[in-house]
Amino acid sequence: MLLLKGQKIDITKGTSLSNLSLQFGWSSSAAAMNIDAACFMLSDNNRCERDEDFIFYGNSSAQSGAVNHKQLDSIDKEAISISLSKLPNSVAKMAFTLTIHEGEKHGHMMKDISNSYLRLVNADNGEELFRFEYGSDLSKETAIVVGELYRHNGEWKFNAIGSGFYGGLEALCTNFGLEIAEEAEQEVAAAAEKTILTSIDLRKKIVQITLEKKKLTNFTARVGLVLDISGSMQTLYKNGTVQEVVERILAVACKFDDNATLDVWIYDNEFSRLPSATEIDFEHYVQKQIMNNKTIHKFGRNNEPPVMQDVIRKYTVEEDSSIPVFMVFINDGGVVKPIKKVITESAVQPIFWQFVGIGDSDFEVLKQLDTMEGRIVDNANFIHIEDIASISDETLYNLLLNEFPLWLKEATAKRIIRN
Repeated sequence: MLLLKGQKIDITKGTSLSNLSLQFGWSSSAAAMNIDAACFMLSDNNRCERDEDFIFYGNSSAQSGAVNHKQLDSIDKEAISISLSKLPNSVAKMAFTLTIHEGEKHGHMMKDISNSYLRLVNADNGEELFRFEYGSDLSKETAIVVGELYRHNGEWKFNAIGSGFYGGLEALCTNFGLEIAEEAEQEVAAAAEKTILTSIDLRKKIVQITLEKKKLTNFTARVGLVLDISGSMQTLYKNGTVQEVVERILAVACKFDDNATLDVWIYDNEFSRLPSATEIDFEHYVQKQIMNNKTIHKFGRNNEPPVMQDVIRKYTVEEDSSIPVFMVFINDGGVVKPIKKVITESAVQPIFWQFVGIGDSDFEVLKQLDTMEGRIVDNANFIHIEDIASISDETLYNLLLNEFPLWLKEATAKRIIRN
């Protein structure tokens, strides 16, 4: 199976896989280029907590014996083998990288490398499970985060990233929290500031492609996110899924929003309007703004109308504007029936409600949105994504923005959106 950039796939779910080999291959235009693969073993803070957890040619084996690096005399250049059963519980994620040694010094760049790929192989029988070809969109970078292997609900998944960095191996070490030699700190710090195509940058590129396909590049909208924080959502807040949802929707805001910020609400039987998320402060947003905030009511029962009324109040009273609103509403257990009244009454306002149902509830009320009567325009859409963490960014953005263009056209024709 050939993976697409940004795609996330299950590795161990439904299988007996215990030994995995990640095999790197590439071609280079300059024989003098020194290219290396490496693995950063990361904690749940996305940090490489010890030097020993950085596996590369200079430290080829983890202390636990779970991860090993070796060079190959074949079409595959290098391999990192992993015994999943030996991995310490402290390892939440592993980032796999490719770097050009002293690339800036010698003028070597990723554009000088071609046919780059990563093969995920069952180490017990040699079967190729997945293949990720990457790097065709890179140019002057000297390092790549190829992908990540990470824990999710007791299983392992792989995220195909393919994002580039300036600064080579040193910049990657800085990115993952490792200290470097003092004499190199100033040079690496400058290089790290030039980091490009981080996860949010990658998602912005995917959003841009989606907007182009749907002919939305000339539209501006205010973007908001409402997050369910009722009792059934506890696991998703604690395992990082909600944090990733914030980042994924923030990418839409960065490309779509009038001021590149994401307005955020949370609700159970109460609601809170949170500080907006931006590219500067989105990291650990959920932990800082929600989980660590004792004033926020958490994990009660769900009641949607009050938070919906606050959304309407913000955009039509407090910040009345001709710019339309794209509101993403995340819910995992169905909604109360009175939301129909709120949606119907708000049909005359420049607000489009995009409901996203996650999990395995029946979502009886939300499934009826398209057939609701009594509205001047259809101002709401519902999509059901059972496991939002497993769906690729490309698929998610395509689903999210599927009906919004139709509403824009109808709302403009009805003069709900003022030009």
